[in-house]
Amino acid sequence: MCGLFTVVNNLNKSYKINKHLACIDNRGPDDFGWVNWKNGQASYSKEDVIISGELIQGHTRLSILDLTSLGWQPMKSNCNRYSLVFNGEIYNYIELRNELKKLGVNFYTESDTEVLLNGLIHWQERLLPKLRGMFAFTFYDSIAQELLVARDPFGIKPLFYSEIESGHLFSSEVQQLLLCDEISSEMNPQLVYEYLHTGATEQTNDTMFKNIKSFPVASFSKIKVGSDSELSIKKYWEIDLTKQINPTFAEATKKVRELFLESVQLHMRSDVDVGAALSGGIDSSAIVCAMRYLNPEHKIHTFSYVADDKYLSEEKWIDIVNDHTNAIVHKIKITKEELVEDLDDLINTQGEPFSGTNLYAQYRVFKAAKENGIKVILDGQGADEMLAGYEYYQATVIAALIKAFKWNKAWRFFQVCIKNTSSNKKSLGKSVVAELFPLSLLTLLKNALVKRKKIKWLSVDWIKSTKVTHNKFHKPKKYKGLALKSQLKSSLCDLGIPMLLRYEDRNSMRWSVESRVPFLHVDLVEYLYSLPEEFLLSEDATSKYVFREAMRGIVPDVILDRKDKIGFATPEKNWLTKMDFWVVDKLKSSESMAVFDTKELTNEWVKIIAGQSSFDFRCWRWLNLINWIKNNDK
Repeated sequence: MCGLFTVVNNLNKSYKINKHLACIDNRGPDDFGWVNWKNGQASYSKEDVIISGELIQGHTRLSILDLTSLGWQPMKSNCNRYSLVFNGEIYNYIELRNELKKLGVNFYTESDTEVLLNGLIHWQERLLPKLRGMFAFTFYDSIAQELLVARDPFGIKPLFYSEIESGHLFSSEVQQLLLCDEISSEMNPQLVYEYLHTGATEQTNDTMFKNIKSFPVASFSKIKVGSDSELSIKKYWEIDLTKQINPTFAEATKKVRELFLESVQLHMRSDVDVGAALSGGIDSSAIVCAMRYLNPEHKIHTFSYVADDKYLSEEKWIDIVNDHTNAIVHKIKITKEELVEDLDDLINTQGEPFSGTNLYAQYRVFKAAKENGIKVILDGQGADEMLAGYEYYQATVIAALIKAFKWNKAWRFFQVCIKNTSSNKKSLGKSVVAELFPLSLLTLLKNALVKRKKIKWLSVDWIKSTKVTHNKFHKPKKYKGLALKSQLKSSLCDLGIPMLLRYEDRNSMRWSVESRVPFLHVDLVEYLYSLPEEFLLSEDATSKYVFREAMRGIVPDVILDRKDKIGFATPEKNWLTKMDFWVVDKLKSSESMAVFDTKELTNEWVKIIAGQSSFDFRCWRWLNLINWIKNNDK
């Protein structure tokens, strides 16, 4: 796990490369270095100098596999023709190394980087579907003068880029690009608008910065160095929902168990201690229990945020799992004062605004891991999006039944959801209506039936000048007979997980901790998406049905039988309303920001404090965006 910076430099512009590496030294505190390719010759160094060449690759290292200096990057080939900078982990590196050895390749390190380097030399982009792991890298062939850029199938590891007159720039964090004089910190008004309305930021490859984009997941690009052509990006993997199988439920349960344990085993490959984030829910509990099942003698450190609010706390579930696995327990409790103290750092850590204070709980979990000497943490990200863990997936099934004129079955399933899960009639009903109609029609109906409330705290002049539009993002494509899995695929690839993975990566890397997500394993994902939909969300509304049954005997039944869902929930309203003077001060600082009407913003907050207006996450979005604009004002 590391950080990278790469410049395809068509105009031989000069860069003080160490400056672009120093701002991400938390990603790789163990080592760093760079290579400058000029006139076909490579200079490898750590020296703090200004350099220019046709290609520059920089790297910061967090040592996880092969802790010796042999794992240093940029890594060069024995023939000196190729160089690689790589952020991530290749979990099946042992299997790939054995395959390459049969082809006559000699290895001199125990690192996955050397395996990736030699795999790319032999197979080029054909290697990408073989990889099981998380990665973002740039790989240079100096004879062909070609740079291969790629990112992992789910976007677990970040990769940003900017196309400018002097060439192409790639980085692990946006801050590295903002250090370049030719890249402004001008905001992307459309994404700012969408963020203020919904809290979402990652529905497209655009970022909150107008001139910076996120490299697409499961994609690669081959760039001819010295050419001024635009970036051509291609997919190398995608979930294919047309591949459907019909095993028995028992067969599916056995296979899911096998694939999940295989993934956890691969994700535990490390030369440093491995711990786990434990929320008490099914997903994180399954990971911790699988770690114990696979390694009965292994020391397992668990890290858990525990809310003071008894309605949000999952401590009793956390205790059950810790007792079951005999884990070394670390519980984290936080206060509003600590949030205020850490807010600027949290915002700088994320690089872009985020949706709520639950990120702070995650931030503190990784901080605790750092303080206890744990460099690798396994986490349960992705399971809900693969196994129908949220209420709106119930709505998707109900809406599909209604559209198929199976009204009685739809009504029965609606009643089952209310009876057997934590869903309530009102919220589930709204979700079903939202599923039944296109966004454009829903907007027309809402405007016709309900007097539209003007958002007074958004500046009218800013909206007019930027020409932002509402409801820019559309519903996912539904495959015939596969409404649920179409929605799940969209959540995994477009709407939900990209944003959550960004939060996870930034929070873990802030503390130089490598976060690994075993559910996002290509083989497991492909198999789950090939199963009948009722194996994921059963007829009695049991979410994660096949997975729950696959974990019997590994995870305590009391955990597997949970019907409620809390997650990393924080007492947002309680915190912010008790920080009234601090909030008002922050709101006043928006006076110089074109996006807000500060007077209306303050009036709205006063109404919230007085109980005259409802509290929701928009309050956090105001504060977050204000701080973000202030911190990124060049």
